[in-house]
Amino acid sequence: MKLVPEDAQDLWTVYNLVAVGDSLRAPTLRKVSSETSTGTVSSERLQISLTIQVETLDFDASIPLLRLKGKNIVENEHVKMGAYHTLELETNRPFTLAKPGWDSVAEDLVKEACDLTKRADVAALILQEGLAHVCLITSSMTLTRQRIEMSIPRKQGAAAMGRSKALSKFYDAVLRAVMEHVDFDVIKCLLVASPGFVKEAFMAHLQVASQKTDLKALLQHKSKFVLCHCSSGQKHALKEVLADPAVAVRMSDTKAAEESVALGNFFKALDQDSDRAAYGHAYVTRAADIGAIATLLISDNLFRSPLPEDRKRYVDLVEGVRDGGGKALIFSTMHVSGERLQQLGGLAAILRFPLGEEEEAMAAQEDDSDESDEDWDLLAQLLAPSSKNL
Repeated sequence: MKLVPEDAQDLWTVYNLVAVGDSLRAPTLRKVSSETSTGTVSSERLQISLTIQVETLDFDASIPLLRLKGKNIVENEHVKMGAYHTLELETNRPFTLAKPGWDSVAEDLVKEACDLTKRADVAALILQEGLAHVCLITSSMTLTRQRIEMSIPRKQGAAAMGRSKALSKFYDAVLRAVMEHVDFDVIKCLLVASPGFVKEAFMAHLQVASQKTDLKALLQHKSKFVLCHCSSGQKHALKEVLADPAVAVRMSDTKAAEESVALGNFFKALDQDSDRAAYGHAYVTRAADIGAIATLLISDNLFRSPLPEDRKRYVDLVEGVRDGGGKALIFSTMHVSGERLQQLGGLAAILRFPLGEEEEAMAAQEDDSDESDEDWDLLAQLLAPSSKNL
């Protein structure tokens, strides 16, 4: 399949799409040395196309850039067969990907990435006095576009006289960051969240500042501003905002909202009716075997396992839940909801009915067996150097 990533979200999709063992062909620069008849050695950088069998992947969201390392598997006049090379995939750089088999999860990833209705459509501004984060929320990740931090004098003391001026300067910087990083022609809403009345003070400043400067364009999109409460101006406070039912209504047609609502429902079930919530591989797998899963919550990190049998196991789990009439949501670890799910091992489920005592006992037995195997593996690793010395 030939693909062309257009933005950071597309590169993140490729990161989740490519598995160890896949073949990938892309243009790259390679330093090539040549020797003349007189024995002089010269080197130059040539652009060539290489096909590697992927062994390691690394994604850098800040650039964005995806690095893939592997052995060359197609003959090339400049690179020997079996020689290692690192391909760097950037936006608007085409490449060709070949897999031993395209499973349903991989196919869904490509379909969603090519669907223009599933692009980034929500932005967030998380702020407190002196600190703000401008974020873009896509269907796969939360991107921090800019962090604004300034010192604000306290309300009391000698420095209080400069407080109003400092706040005005801070709000101006935040407004310009919003203008620079938020495309109001694309997004459906901008979440403005803060503790106390900071958000109201910010909106009042917007009303005044837009009358004097080039910020007047912001007033045309004022209806897209959604005021929310959060505990601080730190990025992690975004999970509180996304869990707010009022915010969920405004974001009801976005994938990010669906995941946040599902995770909120899971924690609610875990708190109020723990028999209808399961997490951990053994319990979720047992629930899937008896058709008890209504909603499966699974992290995309699990599909990046270097072992093909692990990926197949999770693909079969997703397909089994969907075939049984349940819903399977794949959470991105680059999104705040995905980070919370990762704390549960990356796998959880909301059940149609509680597991019976027999199923729970079997799941607990499998869970203990897995932990025992891990313990023995760790013990073997610890003892290996000692036995060698002996």
